[in-house]
Amino acid sequence: MSDQIILKGITWNHSRGFVPMTATAQRFSELNPGVEIIWEKRSLQQFADLSIEQLAARYDLLVIDHPWAGFAANTRTILPFDEFLSPEFLKDQEVNTVGESYISYNFHGQQWALPIDAATPVAASRPDLLTAHGTDKPSTYDELIDLAKRGLVACPLIPIDSLMTFYTFCCSLGEDPFQQEGEVVSRETGIQALQMYRQLAQLVDPACFGYNPIKVYERMTLTDDIAYCPFAYGYSNYSREGYARRVLHFHDMVTLNGKTNLRSTLGGTGLAVSSQCQHIDVAMKYAEYVASPACQQGLYTDNGGQPGHLSAWTSSATNSKTHNYFSNTLPALQRAFLRPRYNGSMYFQDHGGDVVRNYLMNGGSEMQVLADLDKLYQTSRENVQHG
Repeated sequence: MSDQIILKGITWNHSRGFVPMTATAQRFSELNPGVEIIWEKRSLQQFADLSIEQLAARYDLLVIDHPWAGFAANTRTILPFDEFLSPEFLKDQEVNTVGESYISYNFHGQQWALPIDAATPVAASRPDLLTAHGTDKPSTYDELIDLAKRGLVACPLIPIDSLMTFYTFCCSLGEDPFQQEGEVVSRETGIQALQMYRQLAQLVDPACFGYNPIKVYERMTLTDDIAYCPFAYGYSNYSREGYARRVLHFHDMVTLNGKTNLRSTLGGTGLAVSSQCQHIDVAMKYAEYVASPACQQGLYTDNGGQPGHLSAWTSSATNSKTHNYFSNTLPALQRAFLRPRYNGSMYFQDHGGDVVRNYLMNGGSEMQVLADLDKLYQTSRENVQHG
């Protein structure tokens, strides 16, 4: 058919990232004859690394990370939804945000993506293994250290996860990073955060320095040597019967001081429309469909998605399919730290993790680590062409 409209989208290569997009695309084409949406996928590392400017030149629809919001607002490589969708729809999205997921894609007062996926680091366990070892999941950081000494703990320690968890320790010690001009975090908080984090990192299998969250979860489900992960971006897929060899249970994180739980760094993804799209009206209609409460609670979650609409997190249907993944981890999402999104923030994110991971692996001067991070931060504020 000559009047067939074809849109191309790019997402990330995991059941959580790819399958729900192909399912929604198929259903949308059934509801809108003459429209075909083709989704392609890229690795999680490419997902973090590639510029949305490069992707927007090749694709109509993009699943993006919120740290790109500042770059998007400055370059307008993607379109602001408030210029195309109704205020009523966007208000529903804002009111039903999971934590700060909605606002994470808002920059210069405009909405650059719809939060179709919500995530933050949470805890995961194998209750069967904990029972077999005569223990329960830890509730405090000291109990976590004790469990790690028994060789039952793993966590992701590749650069990006090392950096996000460094933020978590800072936040949990009472100081959110990037509150002072030219300084990532105060020396007092930064030194304590680094030392606590390294204490744990030295107790887990060194293979963890090559693990992202998916690799941790795959190891926890494919083998029977790891019973607990204290913090990794949550994946509800692993809490569903039939997805992996063993089911993982997900929880809120341990407390640092016996009173308040750790505060992790918000993740998730948003759906954006390229400014070079030739069928903007159709692309916007599809994005609205995917982000709608009905799709988020039903088709999207049913096909392995991890929804961004609050109604899907509180739904008894979604929780019954996931051993209460959503209700158990929602408190962590609601208090999660929103990292910087200024134009240039991706430069810091791309390099800061190497500094933190190197310290976790090899030790050294905490003062030097913090100085190196501050220097990267200042460079990122000046060197915005990095995006």
